[in-house]
Amino acid sequence: MGEFLSLGELAERLAVMRRAGRRIAFANGHFDLLHVGHLRYLRAAREQGDLLVVAINDDDSVARLKGPGRPVVPAAERAELLAALAPVDFVVVFSGDSPAPLLERLRPDVHCKGTDYGAPERVPEFATVSAYGGRTVLVGDPKDHATSDLIARVRALP
Repeated sequence: MGEFLSLGELAERLAVMRRAGRRIAFANGHFDLLHVGHLRYLRAAREQGDLLVVAINDDDSVARLKGPGRPVVPAAERAELLAALAPVDFVVVFSGDSPAPLLERLRPDVHCKGTDYGAPERVPEFATVSAYGGRTVLVGDPKDHATSDLIARVRALP
């Protein structure tokens, strides 16, 4: 089972693991309501490293980026759920709309993003990751699942 850590705790743990030669994969997102697309993304991200760090947007960021009524699930609960998934080793919550500052601090070997970006160079944090020598890869299945669609389907139920 994974662990939900503060940024400081996570940075210390990763430093130890990096010195031991472990390759760190990093995935991020809102993960508001977990669905099979999330699981497939996380499984594929985990294959890119010896351990997987998952960073989730805090509640203010999700509300700003996704609109009224979001997030449906608070950050602490989203983190707890993600930490319980087999592919996930560590979970951290970040503020702001981009994980770029977090990537700069943690410097994972591989930044994993979903296939909806089309090419690694189109990922907004590509330059940040390249600047410290990391790689950006697209992982998971085609983006046929979306939390917004799931919420809309549930709201449409009688």
